[in-house]
Order: sequence, then C-alpha cells, then structure tokens
Amino acid sequence: MSDPTVEIDAYEEQALAGLESCNEPAALEAWRIEHLGSKGRLKAMMPLVKQAPPEARRDVGRRLNELKQRLESAFGERTVASAGSPPPGIDLTEPGLVSVEGRRHVLTATIDRIVEVFGRMGFEVADGPELEDEWHNFTALNIPPEHPARDRSDNFFLGGESAGHRLLRTQTSTVQIRAMEATPPPLRVIAVGRVYRPDAHDATHYSMFHQVEGLAVDRDLSMVDLKSTLVGFAKAFFGAEAEVRMRPSFFPFTEPSAEVDMWMPVKGTWQWVEIGGCGMVDPAVFEAVGIDPSEWSGFAFGLGVERVTMRRHGLGDIRRLFENDARFLRQF
Repeated sequence: MSDPTVEIDAYEEQALAGLESCNEPAALEAWRIEHLGSKGRLKAMMPLVKQAPPEARRDVGRRLNELKQRLESAFGERTVASAGSPPPGIDLTEPGLVSVEGRRHVLTATIDRIVEVFGRMGFEVADGPELEDEWHNFTALNIPPEHPARDRSDNFFLGGESAGHRLLRTQTSTVQIRAMEATPPPLRVIAVGRVYRPDAHDATHYSMFHQVEGLAVDRDLSMVDLKSTLVGFAKAFFGAEAEVRMRPSFFPFTEPSAEVDMWMPVKGTWQWVEIGGCGMVDPAVFEAVGIDPSEWSGFAFGLGVERVTMRRHGLGDIRRLFENDARFLRQF
C-alpha cells in the first residue's frame, strides 16, 4: 500500500502551483470549487484516513487538516493580492478625484443670517403651509375679490372643484395671518419661506423664490418703530454704513405703506437698492383675525431673499441660484 502522506504532499504541491497561476476572480473561484468545494479534490482525499494502517490514521488525519488550512490560507492571500491589482487599462499614475467638502447653499446661508439678526431683536420664527386657501392668501390680507392679484392667471391654483380654490402661496404674509390667529398680542414674528408666482424666468424673475416677512403687534407702535427695526437690520447685516429710506407706496394690507431701499455694498460700491416693502398693519387686517385695532397697532415688512443675496454678492441672474451648478455654488 502506498504511503498516504506522499500522495498528500504531491497533491498540495500541485494545488498550490495551480493557485499561483490564477490572476482573475473567475479563475480563483474555479480553483476554490475544484479544491475546496463540497465535492472538491480535498474532500475526495478524506478516505485516505480509513485506508491507512490503524497506527498511522491519526497522522494522516492531522496531515489532511493541515493541508486544508494551508489551502484555505493560500486562497485568502491570493484573493487579497488579486483584488489589489488594477484591472487592465487602469493607469495608477493618473491623479484621482479629490473629495470636496460640502457647504450650505448661498440662499440658505443668507436666510440663516437674516433669521439670526432679527432673532437678536426679539422676533420669533413662525411657519405656515406653502399650499394655502384664499382666505389666508387674499381675503384676510384685505385683498378684495376684484383685485388683479387674485386673477387665476397670476397664481398657481389647484385644478378641480375638490381642490377648494387652494393655491401655492404668493407671499409669506399668509404666515402673519396664521400667527395672529394663533397667538394673542403682543407678538413679534418673522416668517421665511418659498412663494410662487407664474412669472416667466429671466435674469430678475423666477416662478419660485423666497421672502422674509416680519410682523410686530403691540400698543402704540408707529412708523418710527418700523424704520428703527429696518435700520437695525441693515446695519447688522450689511455694516455700520448701511442706511434705510422709505418711499410712499400702496399695499392692501398696510396703511400707510412704503417701498424699502437700503444703502448697501454691491460689488464693493455702496448704492441704494430696493429690497422690499413695509407699512403699518391695516385695521381691516386686524379685524379679520379678531384683534381690536383701537387697542393694538402693528407694523409689517417683507424682504426678498434672492434680491438681498444677489445684491450682496454682486450676482446678475437669479437663475444661477437654482441651477445647482457646484462650480458656481463653491464661490460662496
């Protein structure tokens, strides 16, 4: 009877030599199945234990176990080495792609800064739905049914009777109404969010943009308090040289009303820039939400976030803010 250990040694040498020639994952898997599989050649050598003389069976069994461990270890090492080899056609000397650290969108950063400044003035953040009803978007804001702002062609109304004449809000003033409905005066709130109007997209118009609305309701508030608030914001946001001026205007929900210009730096040059509107809350708005206008007074203002962002950073096209071009956004 031949010596089983000689047969085992010969098989080990042959198996390891075959493993050395395996350079592809498919070849490695084929080798594994051939030698280490449940029906592989190593399994087929187990009867050698029974065929050996009784006094040699322990040594043969130990030798087969050592062989199994040796082949499994060699297979693992070869698999790792093969995985580290570049596939054909890969140039390891070619520079890799550098991971770039992310950052907040320039609009988000502007909103955070605006909220932080008004927060120091005592304004709390209020929120409301972007899908609104006509009561909060128009009626409670003293916008009559015949007003042009309510024309269906100037708003994103939901279609069908089941929609209940709901629309995407056209202004964050809707949040002011909801804040006054929910909280008795005195109150100071600021609302920031997206608004929607069916404008054709060009350098200064977009169908979705952001507004910041501020509202203060208390006893004996006046236009002086309103301007002082806006001046405080301008100086905190743009610098000590910033100023505010108001030009008479008209809004249905404020009386008197004014356009707001701010003296701010644009591309390093200080100039007057129109950024929004403001005024004293119209008594009709107070009456709509159950606040007595003979006891309480208030002021409101609205600023365009994109307008502030574009002027602050010297941008000439609002569309760039929504294109999500990483090369453009990395400038801020």
